[in-house]
Amino acid sequence: MSVDPSVLRVKPQLSRLLAQRRRDIESAIAARRSEIERRIRSRKCFLQRLKGMAPVALSPYTGPWNFSENSDSDWWEEVVLKKFQPNDWLEKFRMSRDTFFSLCGKLEPRLARTNMSVLQGLPLEKRVAVALWRLATNVEYRTVGMLFGLGYSGVCQCVRDVCHAIVLLLKPLYLQLPGEQEMDASATVFNTHWGFPHCVGTVDCLHIPVVAPTDRGADWWNRSGWQSVVMQGVVNARGMFWDACAGFSGSTEDVTILLNSSLWSTATEGGLSPQPPRNFMGRPLKYVLLGDAAYPLQSWLLKCYPESPLLASCHRAFNYHLTRARSIIHDTFQRLKARWQCLYRGSDCPMDVLPTVILACCVLHNVCETHGDTFLQEWLEEVSEPDGPQPNDTLPAYMDDPGAEEVRSLFCEYFQQVGRHPPQAGPPCSGATSPNSAETAAAVEMLALL
Repeated sequence: MSVDPSVLRVKPQLSRLLAQRRRDIESAIAARRSEIERRIRSRKCFLQRLKGMAPVALSPYTGPWNFSENSDSDWWEEVVLKKFQPNDWLEKFRMSRDTFFSLCGKLEPRLARTNMSVLQGLPLEKRVAVALWRLATNVEYRTVGMLFGLGYSGVCQCVRDVCHAIVLLLKPLYLQLPGEQEMDASATVFNTHWGFPHCVGTVDCLHIPVVAPTDRGADWWNRSGWQSVVMQGVVNARGMFWDACAGFSGSTEDVTILLNSSLWSTATEGGLSPQPPRNFMGRPLKYVLLGDAAYPLQSWLLKCYPESPLLASCHRAFNYHLTRARSIIHDTFQRLKARWQCLYRGSDCPMDVLPTVILACCVLHNVCETHGDTFLQEWLEEVSEPDGPQPNDTLPAYMDDPGAEEVRSLFCEYFQQVGRHPPQAGPPCSGATSPNSAETAAAVEMLALL
């Protein structure tokens, strides 16, 4: 039987095509097998991380917990509510169990009206726990959701609702202007503990790192070179806030925030001192706040004299006592960030909610301090390395109120009389030399600019 020559010519080509096809199929099978194995390894790693999350995210409790064998609801009800020890509540919610349930009771009138499908059937206490866990640890929303059995949107909604409820219901109770008796008490503590009389608070701004939106991105960069949102706070002698405003972009100057805050209008109208004003150095004088070089000198807002070799000794003593008394607000800012670490790292919270979150953290700080909840020093170690230095503004001397120099001179006279701090070397004080010292400071500043 003869074979067609054309078939003989095509046979080698067909053999090569079949061999190539066989190799392609084997390669595809091998690639598919490799992909399946990769997915299996990835899934195993995910389950291992999920199991390993319990000792990190829950507590140092060594009891018979098995995160993988509990449903999310069981974990909240059987582990948190029944097995959490006092240290567990303090570590994960930054407050004691009693304070937590007291907080839930105060927020119930607002949160009980929430009618969101994503939160249907979710207990009020669990919603508060979700929000506090996020504020205290600053872990990702999805991680919090895995712990509590919620989706990303559910965690976001819990944080939003709880923070709004805190600001609406608890801010009038825990963060408000002090009354007459409270101002007198704060002035007493400032004098006895910090050595600065006739003072009811210190004011400063805190830059909070954020992940800013792309639009208007330049507005969020502060003078230290990182993106932030600014909060202005006023702290009493016991390290508790009695005024706060937040939401300004990082490029906003401290004086601009002050002039646009309710604190400025309240203070200029005399709302920071009882009527009639208390006596100081033989004359009635309104209570004062203490600020830094970023603020204008006012009759109710004192700041240090600019450092200069020509600075009088009584002015150095004044600077020493004012700086010492102002340390309370820096300590309070550190405790605030350490307790609620969502204010420490770059927050990914939506910018429209962030001011409410910041105010809620200030209120919660006061709640914990009022209830006497323990503050763990190791929290401070976790925020010991800031993302960037806080910006330092300096306001020119010509923006100060000239009439306020008389008030500052009165305090210099007081410190010269009591002699609490041995003044450093410098020209002696001679009566009312403060106006001249102000002129000297302005001259030194002009020379520095030249």
